[in-house]
Amino acid sequence: MFNDIGPLELLTLVVLAVLVFGPDKLPKMIQDVTRTIRKIREFSESAKQDIRNELGPEFKDFEFEDLNPKTFIRKQLDNDDLGLKEIRNGFDLKQEMAEVTDAVQGRESESSSGTSSPAAGGAVDMTKKPEKPGPDERPPFDADAT
Repeated sequence: MFNDIGPLELLTLVVLAVLVFGPDKLPKMIQDVTRTIRKIREFSESAKQDIRNELGPEFKDFEFEDLNPKTFIRKQLDNDDLGLKEIRNGFDLKQEMAEVTDAVQGRESESSSGTSSPAAGGAVDMTKKPEKPGPDERPPFDADAT
């Protein structure tokens, strides 16, 4: 819950709490806060248990943490039913990026040294040049641009 609070921030919070509440009221405030957090946790756990009971026995493995999108996607990607592990293991992003960089810079990459590359003759022109219409052809019309 407080994983990103460092020692300096914690010390600042303690000094601020002492200044705001005073040393005589601070222990009572800490007790009230811990009691409130405990009640919220109990309420949350009872609500989770009620939902699990209402869902029935087919959802006995249901975890509320699975509703977190990151956890859900990670769990689905780790599932090997779709064969995604083979695809993920067969794709090397560093190698692909190196090949693209070599092609743009006009160099021959190690993996494509046996094949002909469009960049082998020189630099690749990446600019988009408009096509010239024929003498009887009208230029393209974009209704959204007018």
